[in-house]
Amino acid sequence: MRKLELLLGGLVFPEGPRWRDGVLYFSDMHDHKVITVDLNGKTSVICEVPNSPSGLGWLPDGRMLVVSMNDRRLLRLDRDGLKLHADISKLASFTCNDMVVDAKGRAYVGNFGFDMVAGAQRKPAEVVLVEPDGAARIVATGMDFPNGSVITPDGRTLIVGESFGRRLTAFDIQPDGSLTNRRVWADIKPAVPDGIALDAEGAVWVASPFTNELLRVFEGGRVAERIACESQAIACALGGADRTMLFALLADSINADECRAKRSARIEVTPVEVPGAGWP
Repeated sequence: MRKLELLLGGLVFPEGPRWRDGVLYFSDMHDHKVITVDLNGKTSVICEVPNSPSGLGWLPDGRMLVVSMNDRRLLRLDRDGLKLHADISKLASFTCNDMVVDAKGRAYVGNFGFDMVAGAQRKPAEVVLVEPDGAARIVATGMDFPNGSVITPDGRTLIVGESFGRRLTAFDIQPDGSLTNRRVWADIKPAVPDGIALDAEGAVWVASPFTNELLRVFEGGRVAERIACESQAIACALGGADRTMLFALLADSINADECRAKRSARIEVTPVEVPGAGWP
């Protein structure tokens, strides 16, 4: 059985992992920071996001994009600090969360759809496309809490984890970034997809917080592997020099106050055989 080993502890609530330039970038969401960690556990704070960071990505020129959750904005890290890239508060129904950015710098951003923290009635949400120049539009509606997302290496398919739908949903990406041909890529009940990562065999690693596990799933729903976790699996990523290191971002709670009090969230790692592929 594959075993996860600790890379970094003492975190509040890690989300949005992305491997780039020899380090793992991630958002410590409830600590309002974007941080990097290398394979030796050395960290660096990249920026602070007062309204809570989540999804991360990069424009073709290397500038980082950060989802600012509570004010529903996409920020851009320029040399002189964070700038507004796009205000999507009139497009996204509620708190924004994860994101994937393609090779052209187009960002696909999900959102909660409703006030989950307050226990409000569940409502469908949108996927918002933000162009490299900041122009934004809705490209998918009726999504059941769109969360982690990936894009295939050919740039033609977007796969989104619908958390409360307990499924992975795929779309064809058109040349202008629009999404068509919506379909269920994999029904993964009872697992709940949060962060996801794509590998070179076309399988998707899924972090499932409410079943405390990582799953490796193929199109159609076949589960090739499960890794049991001691805490809620919030997100995952494939990185390392050859993208064969699986990073698992774990937390003991999703309650912000509990997370801040405990600071028990962590990043654990394990090597895998099949490397990561596509975006992120």
